[in-house]
Amino acid sequence: MIRPILFCALLALPMSVFASSFAGSSAGSASGASSNSSGSSSGDDKVLLDARDDAANFVASDGAIRGAWLEAALIQLRERDVAARQASDLALARKILAL
Repeated sequence: MIRPILFCALLALPMSVFASSFAGSSAGSASGASSNSSGSSSGDDKVLLDARDDAANFVASDGAIRGAWLEAALIQLRERDVAARQASDLALARKILAL
């Protein structure tokens, strides 16, 4: 009689550990997502900062190497800034590097 109860208790213990671990990880990701979306400029700045490596490659190769992050940042800059619409890709890449 005691063996089945002990067996069930041993099986239930790991399940509760997994449940609390999942709750902790999902709560952490939810709070992180809400803090990133609290300001629209913080997400915009992240795109520009993520594009710095691509911008450096672009400038170093004199425009021959174009990365996806750089392309996203160029689109974003041109959408936000009227002067950026007239600027060359190389000038905007240098602007990204100056951030």
